[in-house]
Amino acid sequence: MTDSAAISAGTGEGTAAGTGAGTRAAMGDGTRAVRAGLPEPVKHEPTLPGPVFAAHFHLPGDPTGPYTYGRDDNPTWTLLEQAIGELEAPGDGSDGAASTDVETLVFASGMAAISAVLFSQLRAGDVVVLPDDGYQVLPLVKEQLTAYGIEVRTAPTGGDAQLDVLDGAKLLWIETPSNPGLDVCDVRRLADAAHARGALVAVDNTLATPLGQRPLDLGADFSVASGTKMLTGHGDILLGYVACRDAELTASVRRWRKIVGAIPGPMEAWLAHRSLATLQLRAERQNANALALAEALRARGEVTGLRYPGLPDDPSYKIASRQMRRFGCVVSFTLPSRARADRFLDALRLVDDATSFGGVRSTAERRGRWGGDAVAEGFIRLSAGSEDPGDLVGDVLRALDESAG
Repeated sequence: MTDSAAISAGTGEGTAAGTGAGTRAAMGDGTRAVRAGLPEPVKHEPTLPGPVFAAHFHLPGDPTGPYTYGRDDNPTWTLLEQAIGELEAPGDGSDGAASTDVETLVFASGMAAISAVLFSQLRAGDVVVLPDDGYQVLPLVKEQLTAYGIEVRTAPTGGDAQLDVLDGAKLLWIETPSNPGLDVCDVRRLADAAHARGALVAVDNTLATPLGQRPLDLGADFSVASGTKMLTGHGDILLGYVACRDAELTASVRRWRKIVGAIPGPMEAWLAHRSLATLQLRAERQNANALALAEALRARGEVTGLRYPGLPDDPSYKIASRQMRRFGCVVSFTLPSRARADRFLDALRLVDDATSFGGVRSTAERRGRWGGDAVAEGFIRLSAGSEDPGDLVGDVLRALDESAG
């Protein structure tokens, strides 16, 4: 049996992937991540079938069936989409399968997924509410939306400030925790308010991952994320996804993906699926490392503006502890000057000076070097990796000492 045939036989069109659901009662996050999206076992076939490289498929007669052309669907995507669905919306908890009404679509990047939601749902004359402290590319998105005749309103993430500009909106876009400032908003409160006004709600769940926060369970219509970061965790894949429970909304996003062709390659999809198996392990270590770093940085006099939602005295802790199950791997703080920040980054030995976040190897950067973020010149975004906590904390504290001069 070929890989694609094994996938089709193991899942069946329109059904969640089977992995012996009867044996998966009350699965924990680690078990769910390891088993997510696997097809039913087929003798002599691999547990996770390899990537299917195909631009077209054998298609005699009428074009029926799940796989017709490589821009529309691929068996490797199918398994990954089922796997992410099982993490974003794991049903009633009695087994690891995804909630029966959730559907996930994968994209070539996180921005492709974000664009698919925004541009499939909004038309000239509509109003959209964006965070003004969100991902760095959102100002470019705002420019493009405005050019298409869409009114864009912005407000900060913290304090649920987007509530103040919701009236008349077609779509509310939430990013929580925000990147890079790590503010948190009350997703359920905002979703309820938006729905009461007739607006759709999308949540960028990149920083939290499905193991840290489930936007669909909090009332969102769309859960959107970059799989480039912690979801896959190795810094070697560009990927994005959209999860949604409404069939009509999902169909419109799928149509947009078909039009723009922003699809992942089969190798990227397969690597992403393989990486999900260690998500819980990575999340536990990286979240613990982030908390340890935050606690150590809190004792340093040269550090100001320290933010980590998992610190009990963080402004976001109360809301974050209510809606998040894990607080993420990113810590942000400010050093006294650009020069001090640059010296600190140069002195680090276990932390790479690189953009992005969520990888098993710790990274940090002076975020102001890119422009576009409303941060001080000495602002640092640090992503905790999977190193031994003592080594990582020691490296950061040593770099702070060395950079003081």
